[in-house]
Amino acid sequence: MTHADTVIDQALKDNASDTTERVAGRPVPVRRKRFGLRVVLVAVVTALVAGTFGQFALFAHKIATATVPTASNADAIVVLTGGHARVSEAVRLLEEGRANRLLISGVHPGTTREQLAKVTASSMPLKKSSVDLDRVALNTAENATETASWARKNGFSSLLLVTSAYHLPRARAELSGALPSVDLIAYPVFSKELKLDTWYMEPATIRLLMREYVKYILARLRITVKGVR
Repeated sequence: MTHADTVIDQALKDNASDTTERVAGRPVPVRRKRFGLRVVLVAVVTALVAGTFGQFALFAHKIATATVPTASNADAIVVLTGGHARVSEAVRLLEEGRANRLLISGVHPGTTREQLAKVTASSMPLKKSSVDLDRVALNTAENATETASWARKNGFSSLLLVTSAYHLPRARAELSGALPSVDLIAYPVFSKELKLDTWYMEPATIRLLMREYVKYILARLRITVKGVR
């Protein structure tokens, strides 16, 4: 064997050692190992995506099949602003005697009681003795903070929570975190423009529900971390 042959043989041996590993005394190609790791990674990612989609689908289904509680009364009513239908429904519940007091949370600073009464077509003037206006809250978390302060001040132990059906899971999570000892009765309000029955066929509704689902998950995480602290 020439010196050149010896050099070539040594190079081949070095190359083979780079592409194989020994497992239990048997050589295993590195390429095969890497392929196996890729398969595991793809499987894990696929499972996570499928799990996330499944949880979102369940979230959307619960919203689409939510029902309005019948003959349910509480110490007070709280409605989170975000549409005329929400406030109108809350005022109607107050007029029906479902509770003796109402908090409208998230009212614009420039909005008057007279304007609210006109928009809701209320037969009552939204008197201060029965209707309180929260002009501080700018988002759902702040709605919960202001509602908690109002409920504690008045000694309420049960609340009718009125908001849009798609917003109800997050609103309930926020208020439950702020008022753990208060009984919350969820009262969903359904918009005629929002087709929840066939949400999976409506791109705009899917986008709305996906955004709300992400906000809901983030809210739950924040509330959980806050509780641990």
